[in-house]
Amino acid sequence: MSSRWLKAEVYPLFATTGVAVGICVMQLVRNITTNPEVRVTKQNRAAGVLDNHDEGRRYSQHGVRRFWLSKRRDYMQAMDKVPTDPTPTSK
Repeated sequence: MSSRWLKAEVYPLFATTGVAVGICVMQLVRNITTNPEVRVTKQNRAAGVLDNHDEGRRYSQHGVRRFWLSKRRDYMQAMDKVPTDPTPTSK
């Protein structure tokens, strides 16, 4: 009897866990590199509180957020008008 160490049933679990870890790592790297509130070097930490509103706006309105905010929010356009449509559909 041959027993496999890694079964095919766990591949989806590995894939979803890998995607979740990838998203976490991406967010951490993004925060460390572009967040105006995070100061890694000692010289930047000594600067105190900065008034960098433009940098904060660029950080919060990143490309992914602008992309999703530009899309339509109604997912079922045909069903959206059914409860408020005054014309009856059945006779």
